[in-house]
Amino acid sequence: MSKIIKNQREILAKLGIERLNEMQEEAKLSISSHPNTILLSPTGTGKTLAFLMPIIAELDINSDAVQVVILAPSRELAIQIAQVTRDMGTGFKVNEVYGGRNFSKDKVDLKHNPAILVGTPGRIADHLRRETFDTRAIKTLVLDEFDKSLEVGFEEEMKEIVSLLPHIEKRVLTSATKDMEIPQFVGMNNPLTINYLEEKIAKLTVKRILSPTKDKLDTLLNTISLMANQPGIIFCNFKNTIQYVSDFLNNNGIPHGCFYGGMEQKDRERALIKFRNGTHQLIIATDLAARGIDVPEIKFIVHYQLPLKAQEFTHRNGRTARMHAEGTAFVLQWEEETVPDFISEVEVIEEIPTTKRPKASGWKTLFISGGRKDKISKGDIAGLFMKQGKLTKDELGMIELKSDCAFVAVKASKVKEVIQNTNNTRLKKKKVRVSRI
Repeated sequence: MSKIIKNQREILAKLGIERLNEMQEEAKLSISSHPNTILLSPTGTGKTLAFLMPIIAELDINSDAVQVVILAPSRELAIQIAQVTRDMGTGFKVNEVYGGRNFSKDKVDLKHNPAILVGTPGRIADHLRRETFDTRAIKTLVLDEFDKSLEVGFEEEMKEIVSLLPHIEKRVLTSATKDMEIPQFVGMNNPLTINYLEEKIAKLTVKRILSPTKDKLDTLLNTISLMANQPGIIFCNFKNTIQYVSDFLNNNGIPHGCFYGGMEQKDRERALIKFRNGTHQLIIATDLAARGIDVPEIKFIVHYQLPLKAQEFTHRNGRTARMHAEGTAFVLQWEEETVPDFISEVEVIEEIPTTKRPKASGWKTLFISGGRKDKISKGDIAGLFMKQGKLTKDELGMIELKSDCAFVAVKASKVKEVIQNTNNTRLKKKKVRVSRI
């Protein structure tokens, strides 16, 4: 078993964080001392770490059973929570399970029980029905982005999960919106509510840009150009619109990624990886991406299509002005388009100047066919790319290590040379393939 670490200072050092923010400190105190906590805080303020710190502090180091179940409304959020847990380097095992993934892979991963199990409600409920693991030691249940889980139709699965976990002593519910009704089955009796939803408003600037044309494409292009190669998200309501906008950006030579619910899981994951590591500065997304997805500190978001609900407007805007940063949300409005009441008070910009088009970021992403299961670390990958790949420190970007593979950002000018020097070489004891994605 790995060395167990519960010391907050050591954990934060591993994460590269000096101290918890005010919300995280208050949440830690509440979750540690109270059986039922509701945490309301905007997207991107560190809710995941806020509930993980006190939960990990209470884990039994002598138990080899599942002790905590964390429910998330999307695969991406489940993966993100599990990754944050691993990055904390506590030594406690964590696994994520979700729909769209082969069930046999789950069974292999869960052969040795994790202390923390993260998953989507549908897949967790499936495992509980099949009695994949013993539930007697599960004392803590986290319902992350609970309002979204209700919205996307997971109420029955969550109700079943709660009924199949009879030994729960601590419940944590998080949300980025208020005024939601918590069903009785959750068991949130006399909860302590921590509300930081109003903390972020001053850091976010919202601007409404009028478009002379119905398709708003030229206005979109000018808006993107105005932000000059800064990372941003373009929000659309439908995947057909995403394809329409994507074709337009491709025709104008602007690199970008796409993210929507109908994509294959592998493609969705890779789109986010390229966005996180800077290969793409832009990603076009549906509202699925507005909820709990781990993306960089983005500088702006664009509402290419107006959101249908005030709640989605809030969540989209929550992708920028995160933590202590500032950000801008642009609402694109055709001159004859009627805006909802929740947008009508926003400052209007009637014309936006034409500026130089954004360029490619200068980074590309490489795939490596080995991961954590092969005992490969980020340090091993960095060593391979810098020694055999002949990269300097500045030419090697973000490394993302997965269970059975890894992704590495490399300067575009070095891609061909790196692949030639590292493909089909040994990393630890595994012969790995290196290719561009």
